[in-house]
Amino acid sequence: MPVASVGGINLYYEIKGRGDPLLLIMGYGFSSSHWFVIRDRLSEEYRVILFDNRGTGRSDKPDMPYTAKMMAGDVVGLIDVLGTGAANVFGISMGGMIAQEFALSYPKYLKNLILGCTSCGGPKAVQISPDAVALWRDPDWANQSEEEKALGTVPWLCNQDFIDNNPAVFKRFIAIFTEYPTPQHSLVSQMNVLMTFDSYDRLPQITAPTLVICGARDRLMPSENSKILASRIPGAELSIIENAEHAFITDSADESARIILQFLKKHSKHG
Repeated sequence: MPVASVGGINLYYEIKGRGDPLLLIMGYGFSSSHWFVIRDRLSEEYRVILFDNRGTGRSDKPDMPYTAKMMAGDVVGLIDVLGTGAANVFGISMGGMIAQEFALSYPKYLKNLILGCTSCGGPKAVQISPDAVALWRDPDWANQSEEEKALGTVPWLCNQDFIDNNPAVFKRFIAIFTEYPTPQHSLVSQMNVLMTFDSYDRLPQITAPTLVICGARDRLMPSENSKILASRIPGAELSIIENAEHAFITDSADESARIILQFLKKHSKHG
C-alpha cells in the first residue's frame, strides 16, 4: 500500500497515468476512491495523483481540529515525497478550500488551479441548504449504518436521472462509503476546516491560471459561491454545468473532464 510520511502522519496515495502531474484533493468526509468516475478520463492525459486526506480512507486519522493551512501542508509534503515539482491542483468542496490555501501559501508548488463546487468560506460565502444541515444534525444520523448514511447522502450529491440510469456507478459509490468509512471524530476534525476557512480578502493574491467549476443545481455549495470566487481571482475562468449537482465529477463526468482538460491544455507551458 503506497503511503507517504507527511507532517507526522501517513497519507495513502495512488498514481494513475503519465505526464504532467495533476493532484486531486477530495472533499469533506470522502476518500480518494470517490474520484473513480472522472479519474480514468483525466489520467488518459495526465499523471493523476490521488490521496486520502487526513481523517479519511486509508490515511491516518488524528483526533484534533484540522485547518485548511494544515491540510495544504499535507499536500506540499506529499509533493515533496513524490518529487513531482510544481503540479496542477484540482480540489472539490472542502478540497477546494484546501486548494485555495495551497495556492495562497505555496504558489511555487502550483502550475494551474481548478476549484470545484467550493467557496471562499466566512461571512461572504453563500451557505449550504438548511435541509441538508438538518439531515446531518438529525440525532438518528450517527446511529445509522454506513450504508444508510450513504443512501441518505447520495441524493444530495448527484442528480436523480444519473442515479436512476447508472445503477453500477451508484452501487460502487455506496460501496466506497462502507469500504472506507470516515469515523465521527474525523468528520468533526474536518468540519473545523469548513467552519474556520475564509479566503475572501486574499483571493486577489492568487496568481496561477484558475478554473472555477460547479454544477448549476448544487444545493450543498450553491453556484453563487463559484461566481464569487471567479470574480475575486484575477483572470479566473468560470464554468457552470447545467443539470449537475454537487458531485458534478460523477453525474457529469464527461462534460467535467472535457472542460478541465481543455483548460489545462490552454494553460500548459508545453502547448
